[in-house]
Formats: sequence, structure tokens, C-alpha cells
Amino acid sequence: MKFGVLVFPGSNCDHDTYNVVAELAHQPVTFLWHDSPSLENCDAILVPGGFAFGDYLRTGAIARFSPVMQSVQKFAADGGLVLGICNGFQILCEAGLLPGALMRNAGLEYVCKQVYLRTETTDSPFTRTLEKGQVLKIPIGHMEGNYFCDEATLDELKRGDRIVFRYATPEGKVTPEANPNGSLENIAGILNVGRNVLGMMPHPDRSSEALLGSADGFRIFESLVGALPRRGELARQT
Repeated sequence: MKFGVLVFPGSNCDHDTYNVVAELAHQPVTFLWHDSPSLENCDAILVPGGFAFGDYLRTGAIARFSPVMQSVQKFAADGGLVLGICNGFQILCEAGLLPGALMRNAGLEYVCKQVYLRTETTDSPFTRTLEKGQVLKIPIGHMEGNYFCDEATLDELKRGDRIVFRYATPEGKVTPEANPNGSLENIAGILNVGRNVLGMMPHPDRSSEALLGSADGFRIFESLVGALPRRGELARQT
């Protein structure tokens, strides 16, 4: 199974993400340049954090038009696994792969710190090794992490069990004080309808080794690695 890490002008977490897959998960991985439509037969696509195209116009607004994103859209429509982290989440929303938008933080300040996430669902390839309600310590680093969607979309996310993470206290309580950016209902990560695309603002790539302050983020990569052979087997059976 092979992972692909997208690289846009301004990506700055591509090497962090690559390192987790190659050195910690011990999986084949390659960089995918934004200007090429080829996904090089990858089985999972990782859209890393950073400032794609300098975040000009709007975060992710230019990156969504890159040739590689057209391929990612088709890949996701065919059931391929896609994980967008921070700027990657913003790009996935701009590309229409996930609903809603990431707006400026409520305090209009860049926020960079460790936060706590409560796992809201384990029914996904990205959280299958976690427990519902499990709290993860994972850092954030963003200016536009304030997730928003209309009421109808929020209802759809709730009914479909598609809210994956919420900002919470270390004890797992979802409170206004635990919300670092004003995100609607403390939402930190969501799934698409097919449950094969996850976007999240916190950085599991920056929290996959204990020396970074937490290794909790590795659980997401671990889940993803374990899901790939299973999905391949199911595809062969059908």
C-alpha cells in the first residue's frame, strides 16, 4: 500500500507528514507535486498543512484548481482515502470534497498550542483503532480554523455521524472554553458522506512521537494504515 503527500507552493508540513508515514508507520510514500495530475497509483492521499499559494484570496482557494486536485476529486469519488490536515482541510472544503468553510479565528489571532480532541465516532478508516469519547492531545497552528456550515449541513453531519472530533477539555468535556477558534459546536474534524475523506484542523503529523509532546496523533495514521488492506480486500470481493 502506497501513500501520496501533496505538495503545493507554500506547503510546510509535507515533510512532517511524509516522515510519519515513512519512518514511524514504515509504509511506502511519495511526494505528489501540485502541477501534475498523476497520483502515481497511490492508495491513500494526504493533503498536508501549510500556506498553499500563500493563502492568497482565501485559504485553499487557489490550490483547489491545481491539476492534482482534479485527480484527488475523482480518487475520492471512487472511494479512495483522503486525509486533509489544517490547510489540507481548508483545501478539501474549497474543492467541494467536504462541506462548510474554515473562517478566521474568532479572536482574529493566529493560534498555535496543544489542544484536546474528543473522538466523536470510530466508524471511519481514520478512527477505527480509537474508542468513542477517547481524548487525544494534538496541537493546532492556524489563523483560519473556525469551522462553519449552515444549519441544514450541520444537521446532516450530526445525522450521518460525520463529526469526527470536537475540541474538549482534557477530561473530554465539550465547553466554550475548550474551543480555541470559535468553531461551530467545537467541531475540529468532519467526514464526507462516503466516510473516506477526513478533514481536521489539528496536526496529527506534529504529534506522532512522544518527543514532540504527544504521540496521540499517530493513532490516526495507524488507523489509516490498518484500513487500507481491509478496503482492498473488500474491493476484491465485490
